[in-house]
Amino acid sequence: MIYDTIIIGSGIAGLYAAINIPSSQKVLLINKRESFKCNSFYAQGGIALSKDEEDIILHTKDTMDAGAGLCDDEAVDILTKYSKEAINDLIRRGFEFDKNENGELAYTKEAAHSTSRILHAGGDATGRYMHHFLLSQNPHPMLGDTRVVDLLIKDGECYGVTVLEHRELRNIYAKNVIIASGGVGSLYEYHTNAPTISADMQGLCILKGIELEHMEMMQFHPTVYVNNSYAQKLLLTEALRGEGATIEDEDGKRFLFDYDDRAELASRDIVSKSIFDYSKKTGSKIYLNLSNFEYQFFIKRFPNIFKTLKDLGFNAPEQRIPISPAFHYAIGGIKTDSKGLVPNVKNLYAIGEVASTRVHGANRLASNSLLEGLVFALRAANDILSKADDTKYKKFIEFEVLDEVMSLKADKEKKNQLREIMWKNVSIVRTKSGLYEAKKQIKTLFNEKIGKLLKFRLLTAMEIVNSALARDKSVGVHTIIEEK
Repeated sequence: MIYDTIIIGSGIAGLYAAINIPSSQKVLLINKRESFKCNSFYAQGGIALSKDEEDIILHTKDTMDAGAGLCDDEAVDILTKYSKEAINDLIRRGFEFDKNENGELAYTKEAAHSTSRILHAGGDATGRYMHHFLLSQNPHPMLGDTRVVDLLIKDGECYGVTVLEHRELRNIYAKNVIIASGGVGSLYEYHTNAPTISADMQGLCILKGIELEHMEMMQFHPTVYVNNSYAQKLLLTEALRGEGATIEDEDGKRFLFDYDDRAELASRDIVSKSIFDYSKKTGSKIYLNLSNFEYQFFIKRFPNIFKTLKDLGFNAPEQRIPISPAFHYAIGGIKTDSKGLVPNVKNLYAIGEVASTRVHGANRLASNSLLEGLVFALRAANDILSKADDTKYKKFIEFEVLDEVMSLKADKEKKNQLREIMWKNVSIVRTKSGLYEAKKQIKTLFNEKIGKLLKFRLLTAMEIVNSALARDKSVGVHTIIEEK
């Protein structure tokens, strides 16, 4: 069988693209593991939108300001102008956002937003609710427990993918391929990402000569509980601070005012760097204070955080929570145009966190990520449909299935070494010497006997390091300091 479209990944972006392609088209979604093992599922805070014409102007400005001069004007314009249309489409399809006591949509505020424009669902489970809803709307088959390990490209045209399924390699052919595989979380020792998010497709694109951009722009979330034993750490949503939670040191001092007048409501990069700097200078542990919340309100507004903290032994909201910044979101990614098309490779698209639409610039504004996934997924789906009727059935080339070693037993330890390297030298604050040391260590790992899956990670990590070295001046989430 030759599919009309293969979608790699089933987060918000992949699913929204899928439900906008009719069931008359042959579409296949491919998941590395279960469908819910994606970053979208774990998104807590909500989804931003421009509430009206006036707010389009404000939302655009907030996005641009957070992006620190590196946003693409056209991409931001598309994001804000089509935001309400995307949200209204979800509501028309039957999705329910949380409402206030008057039955109206309940908007909240998050850091660096000039007004309350964030919608949420299930209190602090927006991503989970949206993901479950879009799964229920999807009319197309899904292939689980399957990794994409190659893109079938010849003469600048994509013909499908090679997959690893039950330890067997096979080719699956398609007229269009959409990459919606998410970010790079597993490259870092401390991260909030789903365990399947391991930078595979970014590394594969490097192998295929496909351009990545802005890979130095890695966003770290300032409020994360990292003292659990899991690779994925517990995100404490920005909405907590948007609704009054405060950050303090061991003595209860709200030290963020020393760094920015907005304190907890400054943009994520500022808050993360401030915590990093303050704890380094003082040696103090840092806490998130939730005591402003009334108990019953907290349980209703943040039910999942409440339960998870209780399971960890915390009595929230009375008890403050120890926090640290952790890797959260890849701003850079596979370079695309405004329709999600990858330049110089016909019929190949990238959407969601794996892509670089340049909408976020040097720092993603809170809750713009789910929105970006919806808006640009629809644009990719529409572009595919626009050429479906007038495109002649292309002649497919048989590609040889390359029998490659995917992983070795020793790769697991090397993955852990890579996480430590990236956290130590390529995280919140960087130095030239640290980046060169990371480059040297990554190169050493790359030259050892390794499987192809680890090679993907190392290629992506090296791209992040090289991008960071290429940008001499700090901007947004990229902070590079001179050593004393």
